[in-house]
Amino acid sequence: QVQLVESGGGLVQAGDSLRLSCAASGRTSSRVAMGWFRQAPGKEREFVAAISRFVASTYADSVKGRFTISRDAAGNTLYLQMNSLKPEDTAVYYCAAAYAYRSTYSRPGEYDAWGQGTQVTVSS
Repeated sequence: QVQLVESGGGLVQAGDSLRLSCAASGRTSSRVAMGWFRQAPGKEREFVAAISRFVASTYADSVKGRFTISRDAAGNTLYLQMNSLKPEDTAVYYCAAAYAYRSTYSRPGEYDAWGQGTQVTVSS
């Protein structure tokens, strides 16, 4: 059984940094990609960043240059380093895992498992 548990969210000021973590367990060897998404109140869940075995890490334009996705050597912990945070980054951040080979991993439907989310609030 796949389990994804996010942590590291919180309340910060604009310009601050946060690092989110996602502890992944289950089906480790068959996991192809992992990603971060976020959802603000009243908005759809949107892509933030993804990392896979076969393609370079990808980022949403809105976070490119500020956020960095990475994982530990064992592939069991996913990270999202968020720098220069802005109020518009406020959202619940979700970790996701994919087990099928695809050309991109930028859509929620391309993922098979999700965490419960962690709140990030950036004050101005």
